[in-house]
Amino acid sequence: MPYARKDLLVWQKGMYYHIYNRGAHQTAIFREAANYLYVIEKIQKYRKASGIAVVAYCLLPTHYHLMLRQDGDKPASDVPQFTFNSYSKAYNLMYSHSGTLFEGRFRAKVIQSKSHLLHLCRYIHANPVKDGLVADPADWPYSNYLDWIGERRGTLVDHDFIQNQFGGAGEYRRFVQEYLQSRLLPDEVWKSIEEVER
Repeated sequence: MPYARKDLLVWQKGMYYHIYNRGAHQTAIFREAANYLYVIEKIQKYRKASGIAVVAYCLLPTHYHLMLRQDGDKPASDVPQFTFNSYSKAYNLMYSHSGTLFEGRFRAKVIQSKSHLLHLCRYIHANPVKDGLVADPADWPYSNYLDWIGERRGTLVDHDFIQNQFGGAGEYRRFVQEYLQSRLLPDEVWKSIEEVER
């Protein structure tokens, strides 16, 4: 089992993790395009160094979501820890900001089933639409949805995962659109994201 205690997450090779956080007092953590690009570059750097696969991600003005798979012995927690420590320092310097940027340490949950994994991917990619930022997830450049559906050639994506789980970009696009029309998710997914939705 991936848990040693109910409140202690154990990082294990082969496991998928949903990692998220938001700005302190729900304030903006990204102010301009350069902020998003800085974080994307850091995620790329640290995931390579740690042997972590980025399955899905979405960076939004007030929060972020990462779906990571730990492919080696280094914990998937290295990616958000190093990325957002670096970003907080850069942000504070750039904007003369003091105090905490985030609502504490990032949160992480292990994904226990295939259904949870697949529905959570589309929830992550649909966030910009859900939050009223764009009308279509393809219009939001700070996620890897465009890479999933073949409209961008980014490197923070696992094409084998998409092919194996959905059969291709078209199937995944339909899967996301179904959620956007119904806004229905399995109970296990709602329970895992209720903290984010509050």
